[in-house]
Amino acid sequence: MPDTVRGWTGTAPSWRRSWRRSWRQPRVLVPVAAALAFLGLAAFIASGHSFAFDRTLVLLFRDPANPAVPLGPLWLQEAVRDMTALGSFVGLFFMTVAASLTLWLCGYRHLSVGLVVSVLSALAASTGIKTLVGRQRPDIVEHAALTFTASFPSGHAFLSAVTLLCIAGFVGLASRREDIARLCIVLGWVMIVLIGLSRVYLGVHWPTDVIGGWCLGVAWSSIAVAWLGRKMAASDPR
Repeated sequence: MPDTVRGWTGTAPSWRRSWRRSWRQPRVLVPVAAALAFLGLAAFIASGHSFAFDRTLVLLFRDPANPAVPLGPLWLQEAVRDMTALGSFVGLFFMTVAASLTLWLCGYRHLSVGLVVSVLSALAASTGIKTLVGRQRPDIVEHAALTFTASFPSGHAFLSAVTLLCIAGFVGLASRREDIARLCIVLGWVMIVLIGLSRVYLGVHWPTDVIGGWCLGVAWSSIAVAWLGRKMAASDPR
């Protein structure tokens, strides 16, 4: 058998096995599943359909006797507003600036630029998708916070996921330490979940808006870290 033929027959099965193994890894399966879930939600909502549990979950956070009032004491309502502020443009702006400047000052300038690009491109995508889908905000309760854009996906949920997961991923690439990356991811997810829940509690988003934002955020940040982040890290000093 010629060497070229022997080489093809010998390496192809190995390449296929490697490709199949990579697809089974959570770091690939999770963002792919998240992207597909977002596309399914976006298509369903854009076609004018709705989910019954959206209404149920929004009302779950309201006083049954007076749906205009969120559940809990006044201090809880204020704490939830503080939490939702962390996912605002201002809150995420300062997080991005702090993380990118830290990376820059530590000598990881390409990673710093990559982080900024990842967040800014997500901001542009959020605005475009909101305009394209054009979903109305919840109208069954009084909003406990001001709103200015369409409802799907939740910008707070999407952009907080992108910002915090990208910060965790880029810091992990810079430190080259799994424990630091893992700690950043855990802390990031605590904030991401609380920010998303705060939007439903305040009555300014349907639960599926938040779920859609989380799904898109996971997919977006995974691509940003795996592709842009690793590419930028290769250009920075070791």
